[in-house]
Amino acid sequence: MAELAKPSAGSAGGTAGRGWFRLMLGLIVRRVLLMLATAIAISALLFFAVTQLLGSPAAMMLGQDASPQAIAALNLKYGFDRPAIVQYLHWLTGALTGDLGRSYTTQQSVAAAIATRIPVTLELSLWSIALAVIAAVVSNTIPTGRRVLQPVVTAANLIGITVPNFMLGVSLIFILSVKLDLLPSTGWVPWSDGVGAHLEHMIMPVLTLSAYYFGAFSIVYRAEYQNVLRRPFVRVAQAKGLGEWRVAFRHAAPNAILPVITFVGISMGQLAGGAVVTETIFSMPGTGRLFVASIESRDFPVMLAIGMLIVVGVVIMNLLADIAYAVVNPQIRHDL
Repeated sequence: MAELAKPSAGSAGGTAGRGWFRLMLGLIVRRVLLMLATAIAISALLFFAVTQLLGSPAAMMLGQDASPQAIAALNLKYGFDRPAIVQYLHWLTGALTGDLGRSYTTQQSVAAAIATRIPVTLELSLWSIALAVIAAVVSNTIPTGRRVLQPVVTAANLIGITVPNFMLGVSLIFILSVKLDLLPSTGWVPWSDGVGAHLEHMIMPVLTLSAYYFGAFSIVYRAEYQNVLRRPFVRVAQAKGLGEWRVAFRHAAPNAILPVITFVGISMGQLAGGAVVTETIFSMPGTGRLFVASIESRDFPVMLAIGMLIVVGVVIMNLLADIAYAVVNPQIRHDL
């Protein structure tokens, strides 16, 4: 009878699985609510900064020689004469329904203008972050030839962190395009025009944007990796006779990568700024280049839309980083 009262291993595993699912669901719900509150608060700050702190949008659009009558007419046309809070609520209501307004310069739908450029920026950002993380982890984990490899990695870290990405981009164009004629200097080619041509145009922009993050991720990962190597479970694995590669990549690397995951989440804002510069240097038709053009033409709806796109992207990436951290690190799950 006592044996019949004992729970089976399957039911215990199912209970643990349901408990883990509830913990993760609670984490996601809390983070989403915080994300929404953060996005709305930042949207208000961004809107008032663009429309109020920069001066009269109508005067900036028409220039210094505009007459008061022309400024008043433009204020009436776009609603700049209404109270700021009314303008913000009108803009926020439209943004929540997908209506981001129309460009002042092209009269095109802002949502349509941005939608065609998002894939370019998204691909550039994902390739750059993926390359930086993989290169940082692999180059600092390989146990073979460490004495030869580490000085090279350290030099690459210093170059990536200290050299501005616009200078690095121009240097790559000069070396790889002008001198060696290996890659196209600028432009962008869609996948439909050929995989090879597309990748050729992506190599230098990705290297330019990922250089800083490779250096930063590498420093963070190397410090944590050295700490992990001194922990008891790694020493036990070494004492059991496991090979260096298995100890490094199977036991040490998964625990050392946790700070890098956090760093990836908080680096998204800086990544967006780097994408603006990189797209401008290499003439890529992404949202970063559109953002620069909107600033030059004082196209406030486009500026606001791209600014909010960056904010939402940063918040979402932080959410994904929190989830990934909880999935990888069991201790975080237990603390939830």
